[in-house]
Amino acid sequence: MTDAADLDAIVTALGQLRGGGRPPFGPPGPPGPLGGGHEHPGPFGRGRVPGPGFGPHVRFAGGPARMRLLDALAAASHPLSVSEVGDAIGVDQPRASRLIQQAVEHGLVQREADPDDARRTRTALTDEGRRLVRGFRGQRREQLQEALTGFTDAERAELARLLTKLAAAWPTR
Repeated sequence: MTDAADLDAIVTALGQLRGGGRPPFGPPGPPGPLGGGHEHPGPFGRGRVPGPGFGPHVRFAGGPARMRLLDALAAASHPLSVSEVGDAIGVDQPRASRLIQQAVEHGLVQREADPDDARRTRTALTDEGRRLVRGFRGQRREQLQEALTGFTDAERAELARLLTKLAAAWPTR
């Protein structure tokens, strides 16, 4: 059994290496150890969805940025502005706005008035959006835990330490 702290550190470091603190959703192309995906038409249009092991509940997805949107909103301590969403998922403001609009149309995200500036809105997950994110995170943890079964406790701790160090040193934009 993988130590929960080491597993959390590995998941976090892998997410940071993917960019902007995002958790790994898998590389493009054939399914791999992090759940690589394939093209699939869904409510968000064509794009990559997670590979085997994620189940039918994620077939809505049209690309990694859309899933990062949901994950960024779940990780946030407050509803995010369009600019904050863009920064969190590594896209420009127009792309962030389009992603938010698509997620709103599918009932995964809701807009609410910014209490500090009535001209702006902030974005938060709906209950359905939170349910999907919990499913993504659970799958990733299970897959990573399975991949680490052949590691000793010391090897898992060392992997967590080294990935965290690499993620901290990784150049940003």
